[in-house]
Amino acid sequence: MKLADISRLPNPEDNCAIAVQRLEAGTELLSEVGSFLLSHTVLEGHRFAIKLIEVGAELTSWGLPFGRAVRPLKAGDYVCNETMLTALRARHVGFAVPESPNFVDYFQPYQLDESSFCPAEQMALYEKPRTFEGYTRMGGRGAGTRNHVVVLGTSSLTGSMARMVAASFANARERFPNVDGVVAIAHTEGGEQGVPNNLDLTLRTLAGFITNPNVGAVLALDFGSEPVNNDALAEWMRSHDSPLDAVPHQLMHLGGDHTKNLARAKAAVEELLAQANQTPSTPQPIRHLKIGMQCGGSDAFSGVSANPLVGIIARETVRHGGAANLAETDELMGAEPWVLAKVRDLATAQKFLQTLATFEAKLNWHGASGQSNPSGGNIYRGLYNIAIKSIGAARKKDPQMRLDWVIDYGERMHEPGFYFMNSPGNDLESIAGQVAAGCNLIVFSTGNGSITNHPFVPTIKIMTNTGRFNLLNRDMDLNAGRYLEGEPMEKLGEEAFDYSIDIASGRRSVGERAGHSQAQLWREWRQTAKTSATPKQDRVKPDGVPLACKVIPNVPSLPAELRQPAAAANRIRLIIPTSLCAGQIARMIADKLDRLAQLKLPATLHCRTPRAVVLPVKQSTFSSKPSPVMPYIRSLNACSYLSTVAKKRIMTPFATFSAPTTSITPPWASPASSSMAASTA
Repeated sequence: MKLADISRLPNPEDNCAIAVQRLEAGTELLSEVGSFLLSHTVLEGHRFAIKLIEVGAELTSWGLPFGRAVRPLKAGDYVCNETMLTALRARHVGFAVPESPNFVDYFQPYQLDESSFCPAEQMALYEKPRTFEGYTRMGGRGAGTRNHVVVLGTSSLTGSMARMVAASFANARERFPNVDGVVAIAHTEGGEQGVPNNLDLTLRTLAGFITNPNVGAVLALDFGSEPVNNDALAEWMRSHDSPLDAVPHQLMHLGGDHTKNLARAKAAVEELLAQANQTPSTPQPIRHLKIGMQCGGSDAFSGVSANPLVGIIARETVRHGGAANLAETDELMGAEPWVLAKVRDLATAQKFLQTLATFEAKLNWHGASGQSNPSGGNIYRGLYNIAIKSIGAARKKDPQMRLDWVIDYGERMHEPGFYFMNSPGNDLESIAGQVAAGCNLIVFSTGNGSITNHPFVPTIKIMTNTGRFNLLNRDMDLNAGRYLEGEPMEKLGEEAFDYSIDIASGRRSVGERAGHSQAQLWREWRQTAKTSATPKQDRVKPDGVPLACKVIPNVPSLPAELRQPAAAANRIRLIIPTSLCAGQIARMIADKLDRLAQLKLPATLHCRTPRAVVLPVKQSTFSSKPSPVMPYIRSLNACSYLSTVAKKRIMTPFATFSAPTTSITPPWASPASSSMAASTA
């Protein structure tokens, strides 16, 4: 087999190749300098040496080092560090793996040589820039790729109401043809007691949401007593020259009767729909296009196929006078040489490095570091360490582009060019900052698949490989795997940019058609001490065994409104997402089951329709572990109920799924709250 047919070299000078398919042990490979045999079976996306690598020598990808050899590697040796060997053994791959690692991670802090720094020129603009069909905005907001009416839950306490109001206008476009729809923004911040650590960041992000060019009008809901409320938001916007008055809006305080609140909110949305409908789409110069670049569920091909394709889309946008935004700070640590290869000026380079250093320091406060970033799934899919992951992520910056601006999370992009924005590596939180900064289109690369799609900013999903694209073709927009099969990257880039203009002009992305919609702000830093924490060495690793459900004795009786009448024919499914991302799928399942229930078992005067409900789950910024759901269950005294429910499969027909009459109806399914149950997530 020819080496070029079954592998890729990100840089011709690299000494490690990436397998584009599973290669069996003993396979003979032919290269330009001779032939060699593979020492072990090599998984798709994993690396193997293509030449002799001496002890202490660097292993390279994209021309940059990611490890140092701890023993000699010959051509054909499976490249493995301790982390990768652990991942392979845990997955029971079914073939022999190397007994010990042959390299250790290499991470050398980047040193900027200020004495020899040379500012770079940005690419020349096209003489005849293209246009897209968009929506003209006042107040310096540019032009939108969509025209949405947004119902904003200003704090976490009003998110459910925002979803309920938006759901009431599912068919709004039938009456208001210039409006793309009514969407809800429900997030997890600003509803606690006391002033949150991320107060200014939250207000800046919400202000950016309101003024994003894709917003035709907004209704903001609060109770008025939260730390993050409408008055505080309006004051922040006016004191920071954020053009609130250029956006048709209403700020509504809730209180008292729920039914009256809902009616007031619906009436307000009706008025806002009429206002937003007065703006039709018209040809707009691409200088109004602002691209947010993201990656998630990454694999070894992210930096080889999909991210370079994203980089071409961003490059072409900037050459037409637009802007592109690169984010995810902790996923660029180790890629400084690539990002800073071309920079506008020394101050910009210094600000970029200082942003990374500050982020690393805050990680240290929590006993973590940027080098621990790759997830288990990343590692198994070929991202051995943060150096490989970061270098691949940085390929979203095309080598022809220079870095123009460095901004904070959610800070508005006022000028054209290429931006870096400080943000966490969590996709949803990072995208929220880009949307707040003014991005009106998101381009998202993935190797494992993703359901991420912002409620009012369309997301283009680019898959890294053909096999996964074919598996997820109803969730992905573009297949960058064609590059791995021999198609020229520039040809794919031309197609991808044309597709991006189509999406910006109103064509629905795959995620929009699938109904994917999520929003999450950057979570608050819980630790405020400016000192490093020492990681716990005795931390017990998860064993995969579920926690036992405690039975609490002598539980006091519940109020009458929470007790289920013995003769009631109430049925319920409880769907418990175990992460923030899973919450969207759980909500979509619940909504679908509810619709089926309404068709099969319509509600009567004395018998409510069976419900499928979802528990809310928050995701920590730096932990891959979801917040525990058991406290919700225990606090509701639902253990006996769930122990019965757990015996039933989630897709059991409604007609055969019935809770025992002696169990307790959880409050979220009680008569007083059943109408809001499906919106609470």
